[in-house]
Amino acid sequence: MTSPWKTGRAALALVAVAVAALAACASTDAPREQMAVANAAVEQATGSAAEAPVELAAARDKLTRANAAMASKDYALARQLAEQAAADAALAQATARSARSARALSEVRDSIQQLKTQLNTPS
Repeated sequence: MTSPWKTGRAALALVAVAVAALAACASTDAPREQMAVANAAVEQATGSAAEAPVELAAARDKLTRANAAMASKDYALARQLAEQAAADAALAQATARSARSARALSEVRDSIQQLKTQLNTPS
């Protein structure tokens, strides 16, 4: 007769082997979509975010590191860096838009001041 301990241990061992096998099969897929999004975001920011060089440099650096992680098959790190690169690229674009808007506002204020000066000057 088989003791309950031996049956329980055998079942536990079988479950442990099954979990280990499933963990091995559940490897992280390559983050191709995140890499494509990050590449597009950095490329777009490169053309429109000259006023945000620090943010743009951070996006490029993270994209480079994501590509290196992909090459070494560290997909979790590649995914994380690609997402961060896309976020940094978006920040670079927003910072550049803000700088352009501030410059345009300053020009409008200068024009208003010139008009006021001209109106107050006797002809």
